[in-house]
Amino acid sequence: MTNRRLFLQALAAAGTLGLNWTQAFAALKPLGSPQAFDFASLKGQAKALAAAPYKTHEGTLPPSVSALDWDQYQSIRYRDDHALWTEPDLRFKAKFFHLGLFFKKPVRMYDLTAGRAQELAYDPEMFDYAKSGLKAKALPANLGFAGFRLNFHTDPVRDVAAFLGASYFRAVGEEWQYGQSARGLAIDTGMERPEEFPDFIAFYLERPAPGSNTVVVYALLDSPSIAGAYRFAITPGVSQVMEIDAALYPRKAIERLGLAPCTSMFQHGENDHRMANDWRPEIHDTDGLQMWRGNGEWVWRPLTNPPTLQFNAYSDENPRGFGLVQRDRNFDHYQDDGVFYDRRPSLWVEPKSDWGPGSVQLVEIPTNDETFDNIVAFWNPAKKPEPGQEWLVGYRLYWGALPPAKPALAQCVATRTGIGGIVGQPRKYFSWRFAVDFAGGDLANYGPGEKIEAVITASRGKVEITSARPLEAIRGWRAMFDLKPEDTKTDPITLRMFLRRDGKPLTETWLYQYVPPAEKDRKI
Repeated sequence: MTNRRLFLQALAAAGTLGLNWTQAFAALKPLGSPQAFDFASLKGQAKALAAAPYKTHEGTLPPSVSALDWDQYQSIRYRDDHALWTEPDLRFKAKFFHLGLFFKKPVRMYDLTAGRAQELAYDPEMFDYAKSGLKAKALPANLGFAGFRLNFHTDPVRDVAAFLGASYFRAVGEEWQYGQSARGLAIDTGMERPEEFPDFIAFYLERPAPGSNTVVVYALLDSPSIAGAYRFAITPGVSQVMEIDAALYPRKAIERLGLAPCTSMFQHGENDHRMANDWRPEIHDTDGLQMWRGNGEWVWRPLTNPPTLQFNAYSDENPRGFGLVQRDRNFDHYQDDGVFYDRRPSLWVEPKSDWGPGSVQLVEIPTNDETFDNIVAFWNPAKKPEPGQEWLVGYRLYWGALPPAKPALAQCVATRTGIGGIVGQPRKYFSWRFAVDFAGGDLANYGPGEKIEAVITASRGKVEITSARPLEAIRGWRAMFDLKPEDTKTDPITLRMFLRRDGKPLTETWLYQYVPPAEKDRKI
């Protein structure tokens, strides 16, 4: 888990605009001589890394930098006159993050122009340290950088993407709001042993063409288990698109390999009140895992904040897409006018080719604090790449309010839960109520007289008091049922439901994992 509130605020800590490269070359210092570069050569670097024993990329920071607290780190500003690509006909600008706080591993930065990569040297003159307590003249010339951020011409102040920490990166859609993050890879996430976090150790920022809305960034990844070469083609917009191609080279066998990982936070929502002790009605970056399976089925899995770590694997073959989505975009449901959870971007993963058999895997970790990421979703291939092999993979990431793809069927728009039973009648045993709302598709065309049924299955327990009826407020339908646990176990119970008419589905499939309380907590 990461301290995400501070991480998000750190993205706003550096400066804004700057001069063009011709101007900045006198300010930005080159390191060494420019070298020929293309994606093939980056793959060669990654392959060579994987063939050699892993060496840590930890740097030795000066005590003054290592000891920076949050306020001191945030006060460090990137100087305007040291940014890249500020010519009037270029639509992107790039600037760098300082080392310190959570970001202690130096990352090498290259300016890539006309097939030639020029490494950029760290220079204290790039940063304004006035309020940090650091003394520029006392800092070493080889300190290095922590990451970088990108600005787009539509907003000269707010950045559209940031790469900072391990292999993490974030982006915004049209609402200019950071939220969940993506990673290069996830390794052994949610297992009993510590998770491995690969690092992007070098970035090659390719000068965009004049007037182009797309910028290309190359990244070199390394970790004890694997090395890799990445190419990002980044296009901001209503939904920001990142087209990613990666070449991966394992050093050793990896038990749980996570491709295209999405990392988010869910503390509590309308379906899960376990940690609902805050004045705000809901606190989450995303409220569900959306999947478009290879067989065409659409699935919605609401997220939870479980009492213990929960791991689920949803088997599939050649998935069409998946992602962590913030469907609920109503400010009134959050009442947060500081971090605006109603504006958090959804993240949709779209494979560019067949990925074969595997599973979308979901890890939910207990949290009592909204500053910690506790949700991870990724693709786990059934056939893992072996050490010495090259594994090529491509996919697109879409950052925006909602995914670009949606089913023709009705979608789940709300999941609510609470105590079961019949109002006004004594409850003789414990049960748990589920109220699931669907809207869209053809549901608005069906009135009370239609024979629409809720098809419900449970892995354990008894389903009772089922109903399905129109809900005019959303021009959709509400399905309700109670689940009566028939044992004292607290193992998760998997629920599955969809609405059907004349044998045909009208909605996507709703999946849920319910954790029954301990027997002592089932008092009526």
